[in-house]
Amino acid sequence: MFLLNWIKEAPTKPLIKDTHQVRKQYRFWRNEILYTSMVGYAIFYMVRKNLSAAMPGIEEDLGITKLQLGAFLTAHGLLYGLSKLCNGYLADRANPRIFMATGLILCAVMNFGFGMSETALWMGLFWMANGWFQGMGFPPCVKMLTHWFSLKERATKFSIWNVGHSLGAAIIVPLAGWLTVYYGWRYAFYVPGVIALGGAAMLLLTLRDIPETMGLPAVGVYEKLHRGEINDIAEVSDEEEQQSESLDKAISGKEYNAFVMKHVFLNPWVWLVSIAMFFVYVMRYAILDWGPTFLKESAGFELESAAGLTALFEVMGIAGVLCSGFITDKFFRGHASRTCLGYMVLCGVALWLFWQLPDNMVGLKVSCLIASGFFIYGPQCLVSVIAANLATRRAASTAVGLTGFCAYLSTIVSGVLLGGLVKAYGWNVAFGMMFGAATVAALLFFIGCFTDDSGQHDLEGS
Repeated sequence: MFLLNWIKEAPTKPLIKDTHQVRKQYRFWRNEILYTSMVGYAIFYMVRKNLSAAMPGIEEDLGITKLQLGAFLTAHGLLYGLSKLCNGYLADRANPRIFMATGLILCAVMNFGFGMSETALWMGLFWMANGWFQGMGFPPCVKMLTHWFSLKERATKFSIWNVGHSLGAAIIVPLAGWLTVYYGWRYAFYVPGVIALGGAAMLLLTLRDIPETMGLPAVGVYEKLHRGEINDIAEVSDEEEQQSESLDKAISGKEYNAFVMKHVFLNPWVWLVSIAMFFVYVMRYAILDWGPTFLKESAGFELESAAGLTALFEVMGIAGVLCSGFITDKFFRGHASRTCLGYMVLCGVALWLFWQLPDNMVGLKVSCLIASGFFIYGPQCLVSVIAANLATRRAASTAVGLTGFCAYLSTIVSGVLLGGLVKAYGWNVAFGMMFGAATVAALLFFIGCFTDDSGQHDLEGS
């Protein structure tokens, strides 16, 4: 109870009546929250994706097998997916500044524990706990972004924010590989743990709760000021201000549950994109988690170089995310399934070339693998937009949570199953699995093109 009281949402403050101050504070805090939360979430990745580069060192030092390492990845991913659902519910009622910083501190502690472990059992326990605490990073960011940015600009802001975790992964993979080579695999967990503690302090100092807790009007009112529809805060009636704060307060809990059940859990289109997300993440984590290892073993790269090449996969992902949002809005009028279909077809081509090209064409093969990052990360970002549009604004968070849960169920395939198959049959089966995942995802997105995924059907007019 003490913990819940400690992290609960900050109380609202009386509305600031000075229009100039409202404009000034909104401009400052929107940028502050967007970029600080982006950096903070990137640091979550630094205490989460460090395991992939450290795995070869753990194997050599402690004799832990690929199957055991794959089990770590699977357990971590499953708990993380479940945690996103549970912590999403808690974050809606919590102060995102404290909630997010607390999660990052706990992830740092779990990294220190993993680095000090000597057995597979303790490593597994610490990494499973890390997976749960990782789920405290995304939900508070969703709360802040949806409260500080209006629906018309939210997709753009989310695409910018989404770059953060790619940057985090792009930094940590080569850093952890370098630390493993020169200082030992344990430092691949100690150093990111220290960085995470510093990041938590940054979040506590720079983040804030929703606008109303700072005496600012809801974002819908600010948008009217920004567009010139009103010139003074005094023009906003108390009734309009209260209505703009939360549409969900207008219905009872029972009515809301029925609405969510209808628009999310009984909506076949939401399940369709959630399953597509499963296959997108099979590819993403197969490459990100096992990339350094299979480049080292199948292509003859040194660990440090293999980790660096895997980081380029993330860098291409950043470009893919930014382009996917532009393509969707510019050419497909918000119908993101069409963008995802094109991305998955091209991703399948890139993975097939990586798989089938002769081994002596190392440069071209690796280029295809890196290029696949561009085509994987676009749909990863857009699926959240599709799910939110299909479920309507009122049930958007639940729908995005469902896609996230399905995404991390994929670690069953990319973690323990892939580790076991590689051990039994070699890396060739892994490449075939990734190509198959791209094919299935493309088919699902093709079916998704026949529904209204642009949000134009939204009952709330958003």
